[in-house]
Amino acid sequence: MNLKFSKTVFFACLSTVIIAYGQEIKGSGNVANIDLSHWAVTTPAENPAKPGKTLDLEYPEILNFASNITTNKYMYEDVKDKSLVFYAFPSGTSTANSHFSRCELRETINIGDKNTNWTFAQGGRMKATYAIDKVSREEDGKYSRVIVAQIHGRLSEEQRKLIGQKDNNAAPILKIYWDKGKIRVKTKVLKNPDATLEELLPADAWIDDKGRNFKEKVNFDKFTIEIKVADGKLEVTLNDSETFVYDNPSIKKWGVFENYFKAGNYFQSKNPNSFAAVKIYALEASH
Repeated sequence: MNLKFSKTVFFACLSTVIIAYGQEIKGSGNVANIDLSHWAVTTPAENPAKPGKTLDLEYPEILNFASNITTNKYMYEDVKDKSLVFYAFPSGTSTANSHFSRCELRETINIGDKNTNWTFAQGGRMKATYAIDKVSREEDGKYSRVIVAQIHGRLSEEQRKLIGQKDNNAAPILKIYWDKGKIRVKTKVLKNPDATLEELLPADAWIDDKGRNFKEKVNFDKFTIEIKVADGKLEVTLNDSETFVYDNPSIKKWGVFENYFKAGNYFQSKNPNSFAAVKIYALEASH
């Protein structure tokens, strides 16, 4: 066989294999063209097999969310503007350590695996474009609040055993709110800056900071949030213009935890008549 011809055939075959593998793992068959293969979704619905627990879709079920008659009233497509919509209301069903319902994506850096997560030393980046589609007003006339993005902490098995906790949940180091048309950022700070490793692991060792609002008011328009994480440093940027940088001692000590990104609609009201729908037009995460 001619050597030049054999090399051509080899690289053509190699390219075919790579493309096929990429198509196999890329779950972007939705109008927003978002790869959902590295995400799971928690919905406000109750899991019929586990009363009191939320109904979640993980890989590969999440790829067929549009045809799931139980959950597609909470996560669905808007073909007109090519967005994914996340709807939530006080359903009475919530996740552990929370009193609020949500329709929210949870990152899985390894497909279908919630036990493998990332640290600040490894770093991470998430960028997403949102819009608030609709939201209720509370009794005081103000709009209900919605958390649209998070970085949630997670204990390793060794850490969980060290403090005698029954699950692996840790505090969320970052919460990003849509609050009356503004984007508000809150992080956690240690109650005791001199806490030992064992003392800083429980969620109640951390409290919310005062929070910061970006100057720009997004209202019901599209907005883009970018989160960048590095060892001892956290950055949040709105619409590629204004950036908040966190590199305080608490952020530096957060490096002991594992983490995962969250995006969608973590609804912050328990008013029986309240609701919100959050649209996501683009979403990507990398490490």
